[in-house]
Amino acid sequence: MTVDSPLFDRISKRIDSYREQMIALQVGLTAIPALGPENGGDGELEKAVFLESFLRGAGFGDIARCDAPDSRVSSGIRPNLIARLPGNNPGRTVWILTHTDIVPPGESGLWEGDPYGAFVRDGRIYGRGTEDNQQDLVASLFAAKAFLDEGVSPESGVALAFVADEETASVYGLPHVLRSMRSVFRTTDWILVPDFGNREGTLIEVAEKSLLWLKIRTRGKQCHASTPGEGINAFVAASHLVVRLRELYRRYPLSDPVFVPPESTFEATRKEANIPNVNTVPGDDVFYLDCRILPAYPVAEVKETIREIAAGVEKEFGVSVEISPVQEHQAPEATAPDAPAVRALKSALKKVYGIEGRPTGIGGGTVAAFFRREGLPAVVWSKTNNTFHQANENCIIDNMMGNAKVFAHLFLQKA
Repeated sequence: MTVDSPLFDRISKRIDSYREQMIALQVGLTAIPALGPENGGDGELEKAVFLESFLRGAGFGDIARCDAPDSRVSSGIRPNLIARLPGNNPGRTVWILTHTDIVPPGESGLWEGDPYGAFVRDGRIYGRGTEDNQQDLVASLFAAKAFLDEGVSPESGVALAFVADEETASVYGLPHVLRSMRSVFRTTDWILVPDFGNREGTLIEVAEKSLLWLKIRTRGKQCHASTPGEGINAFVAASHLVVRLRELYRRYPLSDPVFVPPESTFEATRKEANIPNVNTVPGDDVFYLDCRILPAYPVAEVKETIREIAAGVEKEFGVSVEISPVQEHQAPEATAPDAPAVRALKSALKKVYGIEGRPTGIGGGTVAAFFRREGLPAVVWSKTNNTFHQANENCIIDNMMGNAKVFAHLFLQKA
């Protein structure tokens, strides 16, 4: 990967000059609560209109909308924006995909100020959405703007996608864009989703584990606790099942060093309340299982094993066990650790931050999975402060500036 170093220096200096403008855009975006209807909001339209106006004022001429219909919001649509710049190499586009929606502030008393009134303190911008995902939304926008203001073309085409609904399953966001305009994405493109990372900036997410969340209900027979023989204790049976499900670790022992942690995980988590009093044997008990499964194992096979283990508890304790999925996703094929986009990003990180990027798999899920299911090798990266969804969420301004330079370096690279 090669870059015109004097030109990159020009672009970097231009990005440095934007510092106050970038802060101001953060403040403006934070003041518009873009909450999905699941979170009690009216969607992203107001924020998207504000953003589109800013883009046009900044000189972006090629802006497209890909609106998803949603009758639950007053506008009837969930907007997705794409702003593009042409590059010298028509065979490749560098995509930066960020999202416009946010999560609610949570408990207001934990905030040191108005969650929607962004303020700067000690080199950080505080407010809901400032890091998730406005840090890199603003960084990507100004990285591209630097080329417009310098009057030079990037080496690759540049496409900035600002999508809706990332925080609530993405039904109206990236999947809608892929269904509506799949042809604009090519396997030769470099696709970066800056929505996960670590404080050092070294983590490059290239793979995700399969996800299986299960609700497990054990049904027995309620009775008085002084005469337990007249009932069937659903809680006791469920407790044995929780322990026996640890067998999954032995049944699925593969380890893959790309992932952190490197093995599949199978953890009992939430426990619902059963009876409210002490002196009754519960006849109904519910708990949940969170499975993060290495892609080598089919989710369907793991479900069969869980059913087999549950059958043993049913037979021994005389209960019935109902198993129903809460979430279930088979992991798509991973992005290769040596894919061109990964190598390009590692080169940019070395130049901008002086660090070595490390391709890694994670147990959580990101919207990059939607790209990978389409055979598009996306990567996920950001240098973050990891305050996503927290009270007093904040963006380190130097991260926003540095990440913009990483994006600009990608735009300039010649393969």
